[in-house]
Amino acid sequence: MKKNILGWISYDFANSSFTTVIVTVVYSVYFKSVVVGKEGVGDSLWGLSISLSMLIVALISPILGAIADHTHSKKKFLFVFCYLSVLFTALLYFIRAGAVIWGMLIFMIANIGFEGGNVFYNAFLPEITTKKNLGKVSGLGWGIGYIGGLSALILSYLFIETNVPLVFPLIAAFFGVFAIPIFVFLKESKPKQQFENKNYIKIGYDRIKNTFHHIKDLKDLFRFLISFFIYNDGIKTVIVFAAIYGAQRFNMSGSQLIIYFVLANITSFIGAIIFGFIVDKIGAKKTISITLLIWIAVVIWAYFCNNVTQFYGVGLLAGIAIGSCQSASRSFLSLLTPEDKHAEFFGFYAVSGKAAAIIGPLLYGVLVLILQSQRWAILSIALFFVAGFLVLQTVNEKNGVQVASQIFRKE
Repeated sequence: MKKNILGWISYDFANSSFTTVIVTVVYSVYFKSVVVGKEGVGDSLWGLSISLSMLIVALISPILGAIADHTHSKKKFLFVFCYLSVLFTALLYFIRAGAVIWGMLIFMIANIGFEGGNVFYNAFLPEITTKKNLGKVSGLGWGIGYIGGLSALILSYLFIETNVPLVFPLIAAFFGVFAIPIFVFLKESKPKQQFENKNYIKIGYDRIKNTFHHIKDLKDLFRFLISFFIYNDGIKTVIVFAAIYGAQRFNMSGSQLIIYFVLANITSFIGAIIFGFIVDKIGAKKTISITLLIWIAVVIWAYFCNNVTQFYGVGLLAGIAIGSCQSASRSFLSLLTPEDKHAEFFGFYAVSGKAAAIIGPLLYGVLVLILQSQRWAILSIALFFVAGFLVLQTVNEKNGVQVASQIFRKE
């Protein structure tokens, strides 16, 4: 456990407060029930907010990733996106009933900061550990992240029934303070040459053009990105609408939702740690396949469950699936990524993931509006996991890793 790894892991602890409290549990429900206040419309506008912010991240990630790789400035980009998210998360405090446009806009900028920062954060993974330990380190990061999310939820519990807007600056402070260690302890290698008076946009464009020139040699990486695009669609939809589903279908209170996600975070921590070791033992592809089968079971159970107690069981199983699947996916991309292209390819990874997050939440919101039923809309999520599983089976893990270690060396 070197300083690089400890600093890197600290960011997972910090940023999980945003996705757990803001995106999943508190602000999503607050936006729908208080800010918008109209049944069905809130679901659609929330899905639209997620989709538009993800689209922006998807458009800018590859070019910024390529620039960051070329100039060895991933840490600088991470800092800017991180504290952009922190600032606008704090500004959510001022959103009240009826401020729909501002509620969408401020959240979208906060989410752009969060998701954009993850591109550069994830790109550090292959640089801080060896290939044989990627799964364990990634799993440990995700696991510690869920402890961070759990801690943030417990803090949020103090205000959830009395003054919800106070939760938002609290989470901003949590995110901002616990992100500091990554900027102190994580060291980034310096570029071998200086790049004054260079057109960095052109540099990024040229690097991406070079990547596309070789894309025919990266068939397994390309197939994995397609698979990830599909099944991550399902994961993002669950994250965005889980609290809304519980609140509407089972009339769960804010306190009940906090407890629900506390329990889910505990199983997420366990799943991420255990499956991190499994990745290094049996391979990332097989590990992800197992987690997708668990996801399919989660969605089917969510459709058939009839009471809050059963829904708690769904949350516990979903926790295991989400921690393990996302951790293993990050490890798999690291293994399939050519050296010195980490931020660039995690940019493409972001495009795949964020583009998925555009479709899933938007589709779910539209289905709720049309069908007037959260229960029937949730069945659409299972299709993403089934299709993603089938595409994943076409990836040759051994060949993909071998190609990644050879390609671009002659450039």
